[in-house]
Amino acid sequence: MRRFVAFVCAGVAAVAFAPAAGRQAGSPLDGLAWMAGCWRSERGGVVSEEQWMAPAGGAMFGTSRTVRGGRLVEFEFLEIRAREDGVDYVAHPSGQATTAFRLTAPATDGKDAVFENPEHDFPRRVVYRHEPDGSMHARIEGERNGQLRVIDFSKARVECSS
Repeated sequence: MRRFVAFVCAGVAAVAFAPAAGRQAGSPLDGLAWMAGCWRSERGGVVSEEQWMAPAGGAMFGTSRTVRGGRLVEFEFLEIRAREDGVDYVAHPSGQATTAFRLTAPATDGKDAVFENPEHDFPRRVVYRHEPDGSMHARIEGERNGQLRVIDFSKARVECSS
């Protein structure tokens, strides 16, 4: 689950400020273009980084990694893809099964988006929000042992390194 969470955060952070160039006009991903780029958080010696490509060809791709004490502890590959019947957020967390979440609240305002999969154990809901200060906030929600569990992640936009 930690890997999935890191993956989600990474995906959210990277998409924050996508340049308009290269985007398809009228694409269902236009509202998510703000996520494009690089995002980072550091807390208690744990560094989490996420990077997203700008929308093109009906898809966005992201990666994330979490490093603790100089060692890689988690990584994820992310995909947001426009399909004929909607938009899917697909998480490929390290060592775990791939899971798809459907966009249920489009990011038409360029601020936030909600992806859900009621069939998944945890999380069932993934939310990305573009905060007024330019940071990215991600939240995963679902039930664990019959209790609602919410995990929040905040990342700052950073320059992408080569």
